[in-house]
Amino acid sequence: MNEKNYAAMTEHELREEVAKLKEKARKAEQLGIINEFAVYERKALMAAAYLVDLDTIVQGEMYRIDGSDNQYFQVDYLKGRFAWGHRLGGDKYQEALPVSILSPVKAGK
Repeated sequence: MNEKNYAAMTEHELREEVAKLKEKARKAEQLGIINEFAVYERKALMAAAYLVDLDTIVQGEMYRIDGSDNQYFQVDYLKGRFAWGHRLGGDKYQEALPVSILSPVKAGK
Protein backbone atom coordinates (compact mmCIF):
# COMPACT_ATOMS: atom_id res chain seq x y z
CA MET A 1 0.00 0.00 0.00
CA ASN A 2 1.43 3.35 -1.06
CA GLU A 3 0.49 5.87 1.65
CA LYS A 4 0.91 9.63 1.29
CA ASN A 5 2.20 11.60 4.20
CA TYR A 6 -0.27 14.05 5.70
CA ALA A 7 1.54 17.14 4.40
CA ALA A 8 1.06 15.92 0.81
CA MET A 9 -2.69 15.26 1.19
CA THR A 10 -5.47 17.56 0.07
CA GLU A 11 -8.04 18.81 2.58
CA HIS A 12 -10.54 16.26 1.26
CA GLU A 13 -8.04 13.40 1.61
CA LEU A 14 -7.19 14.53 5.16
CA ARG A 15 -10.85 14.61 6.17
CA GLU A 16 -11.32 11.09 4.76
CA GLU A 17 -8.19 9.89 6.58
CA VAL A 18 -9.41 11.35 9.90
CA ALA A 19 -12.81 9.68 9.46
CA LYS A 20 -11.18 6.34 8.57
CA LEU A 21 -8.84 6.48 11.58
CA LYS A 22 -11.66 7.41 13.96
CA GLU A 23 -13.69 4.46 12.67
CA LYS A 24 -10.73 2.11 13.22
CA ALA A 25 -10.31 3.55 16.73
CA ARG A 26 -14.00 3.00 17.47
CA LYS A 27 -13.80 -0.63 16.34
CA ALA A 28 -10.64 -1.26 18.37
CA GLU A 29 -12.32 0.23 21.44
CA GLN A 30 -15.37 -1.99 20.96
CA LEU A 31 -13.10 -5.03 20.74
CA GLY A 32 -11.27 -3.95 23.89
CA ILE A 33 -7.93 -3.47 22.13
CA ILE A 34 -6.94 -0.36 24.06
CA ASN A 35 -3.40 0.05 22.72
CA GLU A 36 -4.64 -0.11 19.11
CA PHE A 37 -7.41 2.36 19.99
CA ALA A 38 -4.83 4.81 21.36
CA VAL A 39 -2.67 4.53 18.23
CA TYR A 40 -5.58 5.28 15.89
CA GLU A 41 -6.76 8.16 18.10
CA ARG A 42 -3.30 9.75 17.97
CA LYS A 43 -3.00 9.25 14.23
CA ALA A 44 -6.39 10.92 13.75
CA LEU A 45 -5.24 13.88 15.89
CA MET A 46 -2.10 14.24 13.77
CA ALA A 47 -4.02 14.06 10.49
CA ALA A 48 -6.47 16.67 11.84
CA ALA A 49 -3.53 18.91 12.75
CA TYR A 50 -2.86 19.34 9.03
CA LEU A 51 -6.37 20.79 8.64
CA VAL A 52 -5.62 23.59 11.13
CA ASP A 53 -4.55 26.96 9.74
CA LEU A 54 -1.38 27.64 11.74
CA ASP A 55 -2.03 31.39 11.47
CA THR A 56 -4.94 30.87 13.90
CA ILE A 57 -2.54 29.69 16.64
CA VAL A 58 -1.00 32.80 18.21
CA GLN A 59 2.12 32.75 20.37
CA GLY A 60 1.41 33.90 23.92
CA GLU A 61 -2.31 33.15 23.65
CA MET A 62 -4.23 30.76 25.87
CA TYR A 63 -6.13 27.80 24.39
CA ARG A 64 -8.53 25.24 25.82
CA ILE A 65 -7.31 21.64 25.48
CA ASP A 66 -10.04 19.59 23.78
CA GLY A 67 -11.03 16.44 25.61
CA SER A 68 -9.87 17.64 29.03
CA ASP A 69 -11.95 19.35 31.66
CA ASN A 70 -10.99 22.99 32.14
CA GLN A 71 -7.35 22.56 31.15
CA TYR A 72 -5.69 25.44 29.38
CA PHE A 73 -2.47 25.69 27.42
CA GLN A 74 -0.37 28.78 26.73
CA VAL A 75 1.47 28.62 23.41
CA ASP A 76 5.10 29.72 23.45
CA TYR A 77 5.92 28.79 19.85
CA LEU A 78 4.98 26.49 16.97
CA LYS A 79 7.21 23.82 15.48
CA GLY A 80 5.70 21.82 12.67
CA ARG A 81 2.16 20.86 13.62
CA PHE A 82 2.85 21.09 17.35
CA ALA A 83 2.32 23.98 19.73
CA TRP A 84 5.01 24.17 22.41
CA GLY A 85 4.14 25.76 25.72
CA HIS A 86 2.80 24.89 29.14
CA ARG A 87 -0.46 24.07 30.89
CA LEU A 88 -1.94 26.63 33.25
CA GLY A 89 -1.77 25.64 36.87
CA GLY A 90 0.72 22.90 36.10
CA ASP A 91 4.38 22.59 36.97
CA LYS A 92 5.29 24.93 34.08
CA TYR A 93 7.05 22.10 32.27
CA GLN A 94 7.21 22.79 28.56
CA GLU A 95 5.40 20.27 26.40
CA ALA A 96 4.19 19.93 22.82
CA LEU A 97 0.58 19.35 21.83
CA PRO A 98 -0.83 18.79 18.34
CA VAL A 99 -2.54 22.00 17.18
CA SER A 100 -5.68 19.98 16.42
CA ILE A 101 -6.55 19.69 20.13
CA LEU A 102 -6.36 23.42 20.87
CA SER A 103 -9.50 25.59 20.87
CA PRO A 104 -9.50 29.38 21.26
CA VAL A 105 -10.59 30.61 24.68
CA LYS A 106 -11.64 34.07 23.48
CA ALA A 107 -15.20 34.38 22.23
CA GLY A 108 -15.76 35.11 18.58
CA LYS A 109 -12.80 33.11 17.27
